Amino acid sequence: MKKEPITQQRRDFLKASALIAGGALLSSIPLAGAYASGSDTIKIALVGCGDRGTGAAVQALSTKFNLKLVAMADAFQDRLEVSYTNLKTKFADKVDVPKDRQFVGFEGYLKAIALADVVLLATPPGFRPMHFEEAIKQGKHVFMEKPVAVDAAGIRKVIAAAEEAKKKKLNVVVGLQRRYQTNYREAIKRIQDGAIGDIVSGQVFWNSGGVWVRPRVASQTEMEYQMRNWYYFNWLCGDHIVEQHVHNIDIANWVKGDHPVSIQGTGSRAWRTGKDYGEIYDNHAVELTYKDGSVVYSQCRHFEGISNRVDETFQGTKGKVYLSGSNQAVLWDAKGNEIYKHNTKGNANPYQTEHDELFEAIANGQYKFANADYAATSTLTSIIGRLATYSGKVIKWDEALASDEVLMPDRLAWDATPKVLPDANGLYPYAMPGKTKVI
Repeated sequence: MKKEPITQQRRDFLKASALIAGGALLSSIPLAGAYASGSDTIKIALVGCGDRGTGAAVQALSTKFNLKLVAMADAFQDRLEVSYTNLKTKFADKVDVPKDRQFVGFEGYLKAIALADVVLLATPPGFRPMHFEEAIKQGKHVFMEKPVAVDAAGIRKVIAAAEEAKKKKLNVVVGLQRRYQTNYREAIKRIQDGAIGDIVSGQVFWNSGGVWVRPRVASQTEMEYQMRNWYYFNWLCGDHIVEQHVHNIDIANWVKGDHPVSIQGTGSRAWRTGKDYGEIYDNHAVELTYKDGSVVYSQCRHFEGISNRVDETFQGTKGKVYLSGSNQAVLWDAKGNEIYKHNTKGNANPYQTEHDELFEAIANGQYKFANADYAATSTLTSIIGRLATYSGKVIKWDEALASDEVLMPDRLAWDATPKVLPDANGLYPYAMPGKTKVI
């Protein structure tokens, strides 16, 4: 793979830092072929029909604008059919997806994207770079779920497509929904205005009991098994530090207004050790070191029976802040006096707000959103966290961005062979710090 010079890659990410505030980032530049305030139908396609994809479609169709779902694509027939039935039941007049616009298989996204004005991308994240690249190539506005890649090769593809989206004035919103959540917006605006001074340290957490497991079926090929259980394979998921903890890491980058220059940490398979859990770790603890010398501590784990914690805290030279996805936000000064507390009553659902704001811009012919920049930055931060825990090494930003590692299989087909395979006992190899080389 031909790589850009590191200086150019770094320049791209520094440009992305300028867009890190979230929400409506760009001036309201008129789009060619503007929708007349919702009087014309905006056609949408859903690529990835699992629970999150179906949820994204529900939120899109719940906006006040004139939308119609006209195409769907998924690798699995059964998953597409369940999604279609649920959406058709809820939005009978807004779902027009006959059998000839239901595309099954690895290549179905190409046809679905071609039929729409706006594409919802919600497959496992390993596919996100190629789907995003194609959507922008075809000139479509995009909502895509986080994270946006699982390796540096994917990140570079997303960066390139994001630049094309800007040139074409295509709105791109990414499902890092805290960027659209009122308590985060209000608190971080105050932080950026200097309410607690310069941020010198922070702690971000996603500690929970983990997610689903889908048992192996005898008739499945290895490819189908891994696709059904995508959360446990890095080429599809990136490990939970990437797929899930990216939310909290994104808040760290948002608060700091930058990305780390290096990351080090530790992790392991301490609880989820059996054959059902693929190759990923169940715990990661890393330190994100920023160029000003400040350090944010990041922790995520999937242990059953633990005290759950999903929130963020930061300390500044003039005070501190507490944030959480449950609509909490409190700022204190250096003496411990409360200087701001968010009122949690009447807050909008941030998952819905993402779509309300995206489709308002599209319906009014405005170019306002370029979320792929900060999404790529925070996704790469999470990927570097994985590289650090897997290797036990300090990983620098520039060397990680330049990595040649490609996790995607060489061929996508049900009879194709993934790069990670089980041994005779059904156990998958996993990284060993001090032995595994990641760069």
